[in-house]
Amino acid sequence: MTDPYKVLGVSPDATDDEIKKAYRSLAKKYHPDSYIDNPLSELAAEKMKEINEAYEEIQKQRATGGRGNNTGTGNYGSSGNTGGYYRIRQLINQGRYSEAEVYLERESNKNTAEWHYLTGVIYMHKGWMLEGRNHIEQACNMDPSNLEYRMTLSRMSAGAANSPYNTTQTTSGCSGCDICMGLMCMDLLCGCMR
Repeated sequence: MTDPYKVLGVSPDATDDEIKKAYRSLAKKYHPDSYIDNPLSELAAEKMKEINEAYEEIQKQRATGGRGNNTGTGNYGSSGNTGGYYRIRQLINQGRYSEAEVYLERESNKNTAEWHYLTGVIYMHKGWMLEGRNHIEQACNMDPSNLEYRMTLSRMSAGAANSPYNTTQTTSGCSGCDICMGLMCMDLLCGCMR
């Protein structure tokens, strides 16, 4: 396929709204219903197919934060993307999580799989594991075919077995609550014995 941005006549830096507007304009112009009983109907159908494929490819790229060739190496941004999330992934790779979070907050569309994924990664690095997991799960739900999202969630699940937050521990002897309760009872008994 040729460059999907060229097919729609937009720049790779175009906003989601600009891309949608360009797509709708071209779809209206080349829609097969407009070419019924017209010798150009086959040509219009081919053009419409190309427009649909280009729009779907751009949506896919933006949802995965890449250019459709994600290598899944675990290095955020390794896919060579040029979209709005590229800079955020670079900052995450450099360990500059606060800056990456600022850029994420500036994103106009905060309901994409990539936005949730990157937010989850940043939250995990900040130690906010539950919030991070929730965002990564949301990304997986929005784009279940994204291997990077699923692998990250899988690694989190594997690590959860060793997490002190997700296990119940049985101890022999007294817990901290037992000791505290015992001290309070002794204090009461000593007060009554005087």
